[in-house]
Amino acid sequence: MIGLMSGLTDLPTEAQLKELRQPSLGRLLLRANRAFSSKALALLKQHGYSNLTLAHTALLPHLDLQGNRLTALTERTGLTKQSISQLVAELESQGFLERIPDPTDRRAVLVRFTASGWELCQLSSRVVQETEKAFEEMIGPAELAALKQMLEKITD
Repeated sequence: MIGLMSGLTDLPTEAQLKELRQPSLGRLLLRANRAFSSKALALLKQHGYSNLTLAHTALLPHLDLQGNRLTALTERTGLTKQSISQLVAELESQGFLERIPDPTDRRAVLVRFTASGWELCQLSSRVVQETEKAFEEMIGPAELAALKQMLEKITD
């Protein structure tokens, strides 16, 4: 850092530094996602799912009922094959997922929900609704609807 500053004749002002530290849209979106996910995970833990992590809950919405190949989950989530394999193994050991042969290709394997996994998925949907309701109470229904609409615009 000293090397970068050594060429400056005038040190930055506190106001300039404060301006540089203003949260960017990306940082605010990340913080909002973490706040939402942490609240939802806490609610899942209250329902007895104490071994779940945010990574586990991020994988579940990407699974189809008939099952998915690991490569499809990698594409959908943006995670590496190693990460997906680890998450699937962890969720499988907890009884939420199972691996079955792919009926269209005997060399491939599909990952799908078990009955317990489907129950977790349904509960997760209710938890997401409950978490959204909590955010709605914080900012108001019109503001939440507008926020969701704006986020859909910039993510499409």
